[in-house]
Amino acid sequence: MERYGNDVWNYAFFLTSRFDQADDIFQDVFLKVYRSMFSFRGESSVKTWLLAITRNVAKDHRKSAWARRVLLMATIRPSETASSTEKEVLSRMVNGDIWKAVMDLPEKLREVLLLYAHHQLTIPEIASMLGLSPGTVKSRLHRARAKVPVILKQQLFD
Repeated sequence: MERYGNDVWNYAFFLTSRFDQADDIFQDVFLKVYRSMFSFRGESSVKTWLLAITRNVAKDHRKSAWARRVLLMATIRPSETASSTEKEVLSRMVNGDIWKAVMDLPEKLREVLLLYAHHQLTIPEIASMLGLSPGTVKSRLHRARAKVPVILKQQLFD
């Protein structure tokens, strides 16, 4: 949990875009891991195994009747205090624009790009985790990389 907890929570948040749901999924993932720790066959890295479980738990969570009927208020996080230099502000604006462009990608492209770029999984690991061929993963990754600059240009002109 200490080693991969941030990756699991970030991936859960990426899949749901909600703090409260990411927290719930995070807890469910590590409960499942604790219960089935000895079923890990070692066919992939521990990180890939955890992210695959996270993806499946998030899918189950979306399908559950409780999640469809109940709307929780988003958790308010304390704001960070940081120096207000112009460089930091510009850096946050650029990063925010890039993440917005990534989040505007279709889910298939967005997921592959996030797993590759942010979680640093290899193409075979992503293919195994998503149940796709490595060629399909490469194709989606290429299309995602090509589409992000197009979305950024659209955002710039809007």
